[in-house]
Amino acid sequence: MPESRHSTYSFNLNVTRVRDRIPWRVWIVAIIVFWERAAFWGITAPWQNYMENPRHHNSDQRPGALGLGQSTATRIYCLFYIFYYLTPILAAVLADSTLGRYKTLVTTISIYVLGCLVLTISSLPSVLDKGWGLPGLAISMVLIGLGGGGFRVVAIPFMIDQYAKKPPLARQTWDGNFAVIDYELTVQFICNIYYWVGNVGSLSWFATVYLERHYTFSSAYGLALGTIIIAMLLVITGGKWFAKAPTEGNVLPSVGRIIVCACKCGFSLKKTDPQHQRTYFNRAVPWSSQLILELSSALQACRVLLGFVTFYVCFDQMQNNLISQAGQLKTNGTPNDLLPAINQVGCIIFGPIVSLIIYPQLFRRKVYPTPIERIVVGFIFVVISMLWATILQLAIYKTSHCDTQQCVSSEISVWIQAPVYLFLSIGEVFALTAGIEYAHNQSPKGARVVVQAIHSTIAALGSAVAMSLTPVARNPHLVIFYASLTGAMAATTLIFWILFRHQITQSEDDKETRQVRVPDIAPQIAPIETVGEMDMFSEVPPPVPRRSSKRPIWRNARSSTIKYPEMALEQQQRS
Repeated sequence: MPESRHSTYSFNLNVTRVRDRIPWRVWIVAIIVFWERAAFWGITAPWQNYMENPRHHNSDQRPGALGLGQSTATRIYCLFYIFYYLTPILAAVLADSTLGRYKTLVTTISIYVLGCLVLTISSLPSVLDKGWGLPGLAISMVLIGLGGGGFRVVAIPFMIDQYAKKPPLARQTWDGNFAVIDYELTVQFICNIYYWVGNVGSLSWFATVYLERHYTFSSAYGLALGTIIIAMLLVITGGKWFAKAPTEGNVLPSVGRIIVCACKCGFSLKKTDPQHQRTYFNRAVPWSSQLILELSSALQACRVLLGFVTFYVCFDQMQNNLISQAGQLKTNGTPNDLLPAINQVGCIIFGPIVSLIIYPQLFRRKVYPTPIERIVVGFIFVVISMLWATILQLAIYKTSHCDTQQCVSSEISVWIQAPVYLFLSIGEVFALTAGIEYAHNQSPKGARVVVQAIHSTIAALGSAVAMSLTPVARNPHLVIFYASLTGAMAATTLIFWILFRHQITQSEDDKETRQVRVPDIAPQIAPIETVGEMDMFSEVPPPVPRRSSKRPIWRNARSSTIKYPEMALEQQQRS
């Protein structure tokens, strides 16, 4: 048996932790996500005009097709989003139990393509003349909701699956020190990649809105159809190379029985443990203690995700009330519905700044923000965003006359509203990526997609609450409306921190000591001098070695991880 090139020690992880290299398979999935997001936003961006306005042939008028009116179009739009956020539950059950994540991904994206195809055909002028526009829209919304919602919730765990979990491995950095490759930091970076490429793909709505305005709706939807076909081809052709995590079996029936048993035992999961059931009730149960621990962790994750309800209520203001607020400002020819694009641009700019500059600087100083801390930071930026909207609305009322219907345009420039979207984008970068990461890390292996689907359900709940608040968001009470959102988000942030801040200490305590594999580089560098003997597998942290002044004979130019070429070993032995 060949000798292992790594030795295992128990290190106190008061050392620098770094992320691992990202495998190429992760980047391929990221490209797929980019094309899927381009299709989704390319389709949904023209929907409001498509449903609201009648057909016009004059380029000076707003484009339209169905002529349903603003109220009906807005309700249909909101109902679609609620449906889109609720449907992933079905895909999650299939992904975690029977089909597996890859086959579920292929199934959902095929349904997605079919929905886009129906929408493109039904939006053709000749088909609209025959009255098939509305039935085609309804069918396409159902298919896109099923396929798009399922794809979105499966893509996140599938993308993380492409990075194989490894035990912590120590590697030498360029300055001669050792750092530990950390799995959780790598997953955090992968979640940031997912979120960033999604926002880049969302810029496709600029192209589809332009095509809608100057050409036809069918050309806009045809562009989106092309992008989702590209995504489907990448998914299918990459099947032989993608890592496919095996299904853990359908754990949902066992989870249901555990929850019922816990309710009968005074709502205590501890009493559902097989040993406890055998000792006190002389009863054998079909589940394991490990499943109970994972279920407890997943339920804790669901409690954390409930804090996002208020977040999504504030976030959804970009699609309606903030656009109306922009219409009360001096636009100078700028479309008032163009301002929400600042949010996407902000996410594209701030995402790399946070993940490539801010986080690495913190890691070098051995500061590792937990998901709970990052969620709280994101919530704080959302509070600032709603506070800015409140102050701006107050300024609008002071500089213009408003009645119960509308406001005379204020002399304040519409671009003063830009910080609202920028603060929201920063809040997304911190909170949403941390929420995705937390839901993945805390969920059972056999129900990771289900927990992500629960996160999507929380978004549906937030959208439903936002839709229910629409009747009260009217002049001249919008200052109270935005102030109430600010207060609700601030209260949510404070309560969230009070309830879950203890998880930070628990998380760090759990990671205080780990088994770390250290490259056996003794033949390549001078012996490391230590104050005392380093005991293998000892729970006592070994003495900190003095760094050798000699450099390794050979290292990879792209990495500081020590390599083991035979030539270097032979040369060392000869010398």
